Amino acid sequence: MSNIEKSVNIIKAKIKGFSPEFAAILGSGLSGVADYLDNKIIISYNELSGFPVPKVKGHAGEMIIGNLEGKDVIFLKGRVHLYEGDVVSYLKTMIRTLKAIGIKNLLITNAAGSLQENVTAGSLVAISDHINLTGTNPLVGDNDDEWGGRFPSMDNIWDKDLRYKLIESAKKEGIQLHEGIYAGVLGPSFETHAEVRMIKNLGASLVGMSTVAESIIARHCGLNIAGISVVTNLGAGMQKEALSHEQTLRDSKLGYDNIQRLIKAFVKSL
Repeated sequence: MSNIEKSVNIIKAKIKGFSPEFAAILGSGLSGVADYLDNKIIISYNELSGFPVPKVKGHAGEMIIGNLEGKDVIFLKGRVHLYEGDVVSYLKTMIRTLKAIGIKNLLITNAAGSLQENVTAGSLVAISDHINLTGTNPLVGDNDDEWGGRFPSMDNIWDKDLRYKLIESAKKEGIQLHEGIYAGVLGPSFETHAEVRMIKNLGASLVGMSTVAESIIARHCGLNIAGISVVTNLGAGMQKEALSHEQTLRDSKLGYDNIQRLIKAFVKSL
């Protein structure tokens, strides 16, 4: 029995009566959004076969199943990053387990640096597209034919219909929601000033160390994907304060209330 089958069996045994079709991955400093779910069931990643165990501060490592705006949902508190080592198999297990238990729509959130001076800490940005600058692809190696084809298209990977619902939900809540292209880098070091200028010239308006691998895996297995970045800083060389993970965790709180309200309104719109 595969890790995915084992994890599906564990989850289904615990969530009888729930039929979630929506899941969200909560990025750095954003895991508290899951606290707003009703009728919560908490499953530690340690209980799930082949699931990642996050080692970075701000990533709890829990699956929360519950009810939000009258709908059954799953929130994943924490993720692993490519810079943590050999983690692709864990990411595949996590995403594909969601697919196997019936998830159709996946919201990926993250904390990111802004490459636009007018999009400052605390701003929310809907991801419209991405640029993979990690130097790798999670689908490298033998293709998992049962989950998707060898050459998956990246057309509309950040689903236009879901993004429209995000934008409309933000309008209803009176929340300013920007749109932008996310550049995913490997990390764990922050970018140099020259790298920030290069990434801006490539057309990106956000930069971060997550999200791209998960989105590719999710597209490969047929999930619809939307994304929200919470801006925690301007890119290196664009602000006086030196970049740090402590700043990321601190300033993700600036957009916390808005992203919590936006996710609730978004789920209600689905």
